Parts: sequence; C-alpha cells; structure tokens
Amino acid sequence: MLHVAVVGSGPSGCYTAQSLVQQDPDVVVDVLDRLPCPYGLVRYGVAPDHEKIKSLQNNLRTVLEHERVRFLGGVQVGPAGVPTTRLRELYHAVVYCVGAATDRHLGIPGEDLPGSWSATEFVSWYSAHPDAIDDGFVLGARSAVVIGVGNVAVDVTRMLARGTAELSPTDMPQAALTALASSRVTDISMVGRRGPSQARFTTKELRELGTLPDTEVRVDPQELAIDPAYADPSALPAPQRRNVEALRVWAEAPALDVGHRIALRFFLRPVELLADAGHVGAVRFERTAPDGRGGVTGTGQYEDIEAQLVLRSVGYRGIPLEGLPFDPATGTVPHLAGRVLREGLVAQGEYVAGWIKRGPTGVIGTNRPCAKETVTSLLEDASALVRRELPEDPLTALRGEGIDPVEWQGWCAIERAEAELGASLGRGVVKLPDWESLMNAAHSNEAATSP
Repeated sequence: MLHVAVVGSGPSGCYTAQSLVQQDPDVVVDVLDRLPCPYGLVRYGVAPDHEKIKSLQNNLRTVLEHERVRFLGGVQVGPAGVPTTRLRELYHAVVYCVGAATDRHLGIPGEDLPGSWSATEFVSWYSAHPDAIDDGFVLGARSAVVIGVGNVAVDVTRMLARGTAELSPTDMPQAALTALASSRVTDISMVGRRGPSQARFTTKELRELGTLPDTEVRVDPQELAIDPAYADPSALPAPQRRNVEALRVWAEAPALDVGHRIALRFFLRPVELLADAGHVGAVRFERTAPDGRGGVTGTGQYEDIEAQLVLRSVGYRGIPLEGLPFDPATGTVPHLAGRVLREGLVAQGEYVAGWIKRGPTGVIGTNRPCAKETVTSLLEDASALVRRELPEDPLTALRGEGIDPVEWQGWCAIERAEAELGASLGRGVVKLPDWESLMNAAHSNEAATSP
C-alpha cells in the first residue's frame, strides 16, 4: 500500500485525498490539519449567511469518511510540531495543501493604527476561528471603510449591514452575533482603486447587497463614467458586463431613508490612514484615472472618508513552511505539475496543491483540477515511492512522539457540542470559538467511550 500524507483539510486537501483513493485502490491517505476541525476555508472563510456554499462541507465529509482516508486534526507541521523531514520518513509521499495564510499589506502610513484590520481577521472573528482576535471590531464605530472590491470585501460589507434577524439562524459564534447586533455602524464605503469593469467581485455576490433589509446601496454615476467600458459594456466579458449593469441600476436609483448606507466607490487609491485620538478616524484616498493600459495613475486630487473601522481586503499571500522551498516573489512553492522543486530538481515524494501551488486565485472548484494534476504526478511516481519501507503506522509513531491527533470521532464530538450549544441559545448549530472549548469537546468523546 502507498501511504500518503495530505497536509491541510480544506477543499484542495480533500480533493487531493479524493482523487488519490478514486484513482488507485492501493493508496491510503492521512489528512493532517493544524486545527481540530476539517474543511479549511469552507468552515472558516465562507460567510455564515452563505449556507449553500457552506453545504459543500457535506461533499468534503464523504471524502474524509472514506475507508482509506483518515483525518488527523490538531497536528502542527513545521515549527513546534512535526518537521517536514519527519513526515517524509513516516509516509511514502506528502502533499502540502496549506493555502495562503497571510494578507497582503497596503504599505501606507497609518495602516497599523487601532481600528485598522485585515478583512481576514474580521472574517476569522465572525467565523469562530480559534486563532481569531476578539478586540471590539465594531465597538464605537459609526462609519466603516472596506478597501478592496473582491468577494471577500463584499462579504465583510454585507456582515456589517446584516441585522440580528438574518444572522441569528447562522452558525456565527454568539459573541460575534451579540457585537454585530449592537453595532452602531450605519455608513459603509467599499472602495476600489480601479473602475467598475475591473472589479473582482461576482455579480451574484454584488447583487446580494441590494437585497439587505433597511439598506441602501449608492453608486456615484460620475465615478462610473470615468471607466471607458461603462458607457458601452458590450465588449466586456459576461461577468464584468453584468457587474456594470448592476451598478448602473443603483447609480440611477433615488435616495432612500434607511438604517444602513453602502457606498460603492471607484478610482480611489488609499494613501494614508489618518489618526483621531490614537485611533483610525479616516482614510485618505487619491483620485485615480485610467492610464490606457489597464491600470490607473494618480491625479493629485485627494479625498478623506471618515472611518472608525477599516477592513483591508487586498488579497492573500502564501508564507514559507519550514523545510520546503519557497518563492517569495509569487508566495508559492516551486513545482513541476505539483512535484516540489528544490534548486530546480524534483524532490522525490514531495508535492503541492491548492493556493500554495498556484497562488491565491480561482474559486473553490478550481482546486479540483489543480489537485487532479498533482495526484496524476504522484501516481506516476508511485512505483518508485512505494519501494521504501515505512517504519510503522504513522499514527502510532506520532502518538509515540507525544502528539495526540483529533481523529474523526473527535471531530464528530465537536459537531455534537456545537449543536448542543446552539440549542441552549435557542439557535441552530453555533460554532465553538476557541481552542479550549474545541479540544474539550473533541476529548469528551474519549471520556465517553473509555471504560
């Protein structure tokens, strides 16, 4: 049997495991994750009100419940955990599906002021990631600025405008629900440095903003008109054309008297976050204009937008994993069709899939063909890889080294605890928000089954 470790249980990791067991009946897979919970960004990145997308967990679940797949949560790979060299000893092959774990920075003065956060930090908080910081994101804020015009920017904008009635049925942790329910944020600006025809959000996500109760979406027709493609979007690809059409409807709509106002702004580049009593108080933008080459250039005109909360949503970036080569220019591991390259040469038995392989691009489904390419490479190498004799069952070895993975039964115990918590609060499933409660729940299964 070929023993493969897949590091990461998000979509790329699960699709890798699925492809392995489907294509070769002589493969067994251990899916390792730093967290005690599987599913990666499907659990901790998809907005809680996007239940249809979150239901993808059911598909990933069938992969992790396969008889030749074993989930091992709570296993850190790298520093303070299992070294990559040790993983190579324990398995015939290792596939790293570790995603892109950090945010890009704006690189402007005031970016680190209190009240300025990456969108990922905000998402982690309302998604109950156990590493999340609960530091009063919306406390005392009246106005918020979201920098970026991708789907994550739309998500955090929508969460700021959602009411308790819409958020209570979700699995949002109770503390986040309580904080957002008492939020005084009424004005939200989502700002992009380029034009509407170049925005990265999808039309479906964009139009959701217009369905929010007691909320008005505003678009400045003069900002739209700066975009050469706005007047005649017929030459645009269909997704961008639909975006422009949706924005045109809002630009022509009359003003409303509502509780929340969302302003979609374009051709504004952040140049500085301005302080007010040691806290962010506004964002200074420079007006931009198309440069004729698909980019923008500064005009020397500036505008300050009030904000006691700034959420920066300008993309993700991969970070090095100790023991693996890394290209800092792309934020990825060098590879050839998924095979890790060390100084230009294929490293036997080491592979990558997902964002750490191709960069933070595409949607969840993009991970499927990406994983398939890597698995094809791995199985082509299998006859050579399987010749190496493994010392013992990897799980036995890990336990012998003081590592106590959360197995599938432990994750099921976490699910039961979250259902019980929700019932006690008069809600549906409610996520456990911290390491202690997750681990206590996982190990309660052991206590229940011990003699």
